[in-house]
Amino acid sequence: MVIGDIEKMVTVGLIWGATNALMRRGALISDQQLQNKQSSTKNPILKTLIDWFNLILVWQYSVPFIINLSASATFFAILSHTPISLAVPVTNATTFAATAVFGMLLGEETRVGLTLFGTFLIVLGVYVCVV
Repeated sequence: MVIGDIEKMVTVGLIWGATNALMRRGALISDQQLQNKQSSTKNPILKTLIDWFNLILVWQYSVPFIINLSASATFFAILSHTPISLAVPVTNATTFAATAVFGMLLGEETRVGLTLFGTFLIVLGVYVCVV
């Protein structure tokens, strides 16, 4: 394993976690916009495509989405020379913790004590995996 891979995995997890929370906020903005508009389309497939296109047009969703995809490309690069048995748990655990913390920072309703305790357990688990 190359020196610095753990840091890259944690960074990807942090980026994924932050962008997950931001994309959720962007999706809520898009939902509010869709509720204000009445769709005249009866075809469910066409309606889904129009809704998806409108979601992509909301910059609060699309910018974090692009950053998230960039982190995904980095993750696949990391997988090329790191054991999957280490990369996946470290990155996913970091993502879960970062999503909870960033969601809390963005004002989402959470149980702060349980969120912080769960984040602590995730960090402890990542530490056990790495050491």
